[in-house]
Amino acid sequence: MRLLFTIDTKDYDPGGTAFVRPSARSIIIAGDRVAMVHSLKYDYYKFPGGGIKAGESPVEAVIRETAEEAGLAVLPGTIRDYGYVHRVQKGEREDMFIQDNYYFICEVREQAGAQSLDDYEAEERFTLEWVRPRTAIKVNREHDHGPKDQVMLELLIAEGYLPDG
Repeated sequence: MRLLFTIDTKDYDPGGTAFVRPSARSIIIAGDRVAMVHSLKYDYYKFPGGGIKAGESPVEAVIRETAEEAGLAVLPGTIRDYGYVHRVQKGEREDMFIQDNYYFICEVREQAGAQSLDDYEAEERFTLEWVRPRTAIKVNREHDHGPKDQVMLELLIAEGYLPDG
């Protein structure tokens, strides 16, 4: 899988303790909109997905996480590698947090099901929204939730996967 870009905040002790947590995220496109999870509490958008569990493949994780966060059932035969984002920054408890975020383009069943949110996701009131890419980019820029998701949207626009509008 290709490296899309790296986020390195350089605010950590490289000789200290490290926490490594890879994740898998889905890119689901329908016409001029993309499926994203909207944090109603903090008003930002993110691609559905999350941490890969021990013994789980990135593909298995993207199917599970997309169902949990967005209530969407990924069609396994449609999953295609898109790329990954490498992130290194100061951790909450450890000196360094390292994460490779694996992105997959996929299709889902038309009918959404129920979400199965973690406590913090429920507190943030994660909600599935089919949003225009520029709307999500604008909201994320205004609320400074980190550049990863807006840069991903801009890359998908630049590469012709999403419309620029």
